[in-house]
Amino acid sequence: MQDKHIAQEATSGVISKITQRPLKDQKIAYEEWLKEIIPVAQGFLGHKGVNIIRPHGTHDEYTILLHFESEARLSAWLNSKERSALIKKVRPILHQDEAIEIQTGLEFWFTPQEGHKAAPPHKQFLITLSAIYPLTLIIPYMLSTLFESKDLPGDPFIRGFIVASIIVGLMTYIIMPRYVRLVATWLYK
Repeated sequence: MQDKHIAQEATSGVISKITQRPLKDQKIAYEEWLKEIIPVAQGFLGHKGVNIIRPHGTHDEYTILLHFESEARLSAWLNSKERSALIKKVRPILHQDEAIEIQTGLEFWFTPQEGHKAAPPHKQFLITLSAIYPLTLIIPYMLSTLFESKDLPGDPFIRGFIVASIIVGLMTYIIMPRYVRLVATWLYK
């Protein structure tokens, strides 16, 4: 399926943002294609998850956030014959070829849409803080019953790790992709 001998890289992961715009009358066929390609991608070494942001409002583009443990693992998937065959299959129902961006870290959340300038650092700070701060209050409160149970170790480092893992997961996979889109007018102004 893929080269299993790719050197392991010490990285926190990489995200590929893939934008595709299916033809208006082909959305059902496109959704079926997504159901076909996602399991294939998940079978590749280093795959850490995928998020699909579907069109809303007047937008017609799908954004696929593909998470891999390293750039080498992501490249193995993006350049694979399996993916190539699936892209060839979907191409006739797309407005144009897909757009792919590869990024690591927080800058992914603040990549400006085409035609916009980059978000100023102070706005990036405010958006990130306004998303993380409530989570630092809510998540520990919600887990307090679990933490008070006798089955969970009382080590504050373990508790802190659990809380941080949940917050980072929520920020990466759920909150920031939607939140940045929601405030994009202000953010890129």
